Amino acid sequence: MTNTDNKTLDICAIKKLLPHRYPMLLVDRVLTWEANKSISAIKNVTANEEFFNGHFPHKPVMPGVLMIEAMAQTAAILSFLTMGVQPDENSVVYFVGIDNARFKRPVGPGDQLKMDVEIVRVSRGIWKYKAVGTVDGAVAVEADLMCTIRSATDASQPAGQ
Repeated sequence: MTNTDNKTLDICAIKKLLPHRYPMLLVDRVLTWEANKSISAIKNVTANEEFFNGHFPHKPVMPGVLMIEAMAQTAAILSFLTMGVQPDENSVVYFVGIDNARFKRPVGPGDQLKMDVEIVRVSRGIWKYKAVGTVDGAVAVEADLMCTIRSATDASQPAGQ
């Protein structure tokens, strides 16, 4: 449920805004958000994550691409909250670009990845965000993300998606 006092969202509210499900749902809780501005959310990383079976059995590390995906899911939540809409089953958020991605520290079992995403601009249906993921206050990942929201039935989807 949504808590309107401090604008938190639990997993049930998140699942109403994102089509992702296990094992691809990578946002566990929204801590706070402000429409047209920013959002903070968390991903609790556990030893039970499917990707740790192969990445890497001797030293489990969350793949960088999944850290970026978690930040993109957080950005998508912010976009839907900003627009004041609940997406339907055909709504999809596509990556348009990822720039300046940097991985500063590994993320592993027991870590809590805190994702802070801010809207940089929205123009012609393209949303641009600045995203930073931290663990215990230390930057683990950062990137500039660009996304667009489309219907899964739309034939004019971006190439490569």
